[in-house]
Amino acid sequence: MRFRLTGAALLALSGVLACAKGGETPKDSTKTAATGGGAPVAHSDSVLRIAMIAKSSTNPVFLAARTGAEAAAKDLSEKNHMKVEVLWLTPPQEDGQVQAQRIQQAVNDGVDAVLISCSDAGKVTGAINDAVDRGVPVMTFDSDAPQSKRFAYYGVDDNKTGQQTMAELATLMGGKGKVAILAGNQNAPNLQHRVQGAKDEAAKHPGMQIVGVFNHVETAQDASAEVVRVDNAYPDIQGWAFIGGWPLFAQSLLTDQTFTKLKTASVDALPAELAYVEKGVVPVLLAQSVYEWGNVGVRTIFDKVHLKKDVPQTIPMELVRVSKDNLGQWAKQLQAWGFTDVDPKYLKM
Repeated sequence: MRFRLTGAALLALSGVLACAKGGETPKDSTKTAATGGGAPVAHSDSVLRIAMIAKSSTNPVFLAARTGAEAAAKDLSEKNHMKVEVLWLTPPQEDGQVQAQRIQQAVNDGVDAVLISCSDAGKVTGAINDAVDRGVPVMTFDSDAPQSKRFAYYGVDDNKTGQQTMAELATLMGGKGKVAILAGNQNAPNLQHRVQGAKDEAAKHPGMQIVGVFNHVETAQDASAEVVRVDNAYPDIQGWAFIGGWPLFAQSLLTDQTFTKLKTASVDALPAELAYVEKGVVPVLLAQSVYEWGNVGVRTIFDKVHLKKDVPQTIPMELVRVSKDNLGQWAKQLQAWGFTDVDPKYLKM
């Protein structure tokens, strides 16, 4: 099985490779961005500074995205004889207001572009628009702010992701039973769309009943605690649809006697989650190529800002279905992306 970007994403990257081989369109060295005092700061055409603002610096998926961004920056720097720099301005915990402040900080510090996953579109749209008005282009990934002036979005179709998750669960449950949806941050626009997609899919299966949508702080500890709480409060639950894999970033649910008896389908497939597939506790993971959030994001910004190219407004990411059938192949892909915590036993499969 091969893991590759879709046509739209490849289109966004093709300009980088072509220009690396045959000349570049020079970046305008007179580009400026306003500082806190209102004075313009001149930018060198030999440096491209990108502020990366993910949702949370404690969430493994965003740490993987950071690794991808820094790898792209290194590659582009070497191939184009310039410096591409990623400035990590992600808050420790999800907070849309803090993200808005970080955008303002980045603009004041004179960055060339912003790459952001929006915790709360309503709280960051104004800051995004202000950044663009002040000459700093913004791209979103993972979680969009579609009403803003951002120039591009890269990520999965969230409604479709919710549908796929519930469809996998329906297959595991034979199309009937009471289920719960684990939904993370209730203000995150991407997760709201996933929840709606999951509900729409469940409605296609008359034998399935959703007992509730459960939100939580997006850490492994908080998510796992919410799963245990709901399992105790609703003992008739037979299945879970995790629209994000937060509880599986830790191993505690592997030995939870209640949870292991339930049927579960989940988004995400990071190294820590692979044990759930191996042991059959969560037979299906729908993987986002989280490393590519940063890698494709930085390359797209390079095309847009440095090479002055037109780029797609939406760059789709396709989910990768991970089960026992391709567990070893996916583990090798994670290792190739720089994950150092992949269990060696999966690499031998």
